[in-house]
Amino acid sequence: MSTPISRFPVPERADLPADLRERFDAVEEKSGFLPNVFAALSHRPDEARAFFAMHDALMDKETTGLSKADREVVVVATSAANDCLYCVVAHGAIARIRSRDPYLADQVAVDWRKAPLDPRMHAVLDVAVRLAVTPALVEPADLDALRGHGLSEDDVWDVGAIVSFFALSNRLAHWAAIPPNPEFFLMGREPRR
Repeated sequence: MSTPISRFPVPERADLPADLRERFDAVEEKSGFLPNVFAALSHRPDEARAFFAMHDALMDKETTGLSKADREVVVVATSAANDCLYCVVAHGAIARIRSRDPYLADQVAVDWRKAPLDPRMHAVLDVAVRLAVTPALVEPADLDALRGHGLSEDDVWDVGAIVSFFALSNRLAHWAAIPPNPEFFLMGREPRR
């Protein structure tokens, strides 16, 4: 018996709008599987499009202050603080691949404070996790501290936007009870041959 992908109806791919089918096909071709969150979000196509657009705008870029790997580490730490198994496992896999470190995502998920991160990323995660868990405790000095670690104004914005966006994602994954795909658990643990 397999675990359902969502507590809500998941449409057949053939019944989805053409743009979502094309995106899902491209993701599946690249990774070898369709992440369960894609299928679950297809329950509401307009919202799925908006979700993917926001995700791509925040996560598919490199800046001087935040690499793609750094962005994934933020997701792992804040998703762990929000107890979101789906996002910890899925973005942990992406963090392992993007950082080329098979251990970092697990260390961050368990206790980011003890993970072997540079002072800049420790500062980023300190603010990010507080924003995820106790947002009222984030103050202007926290943003200044990020700037002091070399983050640009856009990078500082991105930290807050990533945390906020994935708070939504974490809660939707909980709400719909989306399980992580088994493929995610092994990704990035062994060097590619």
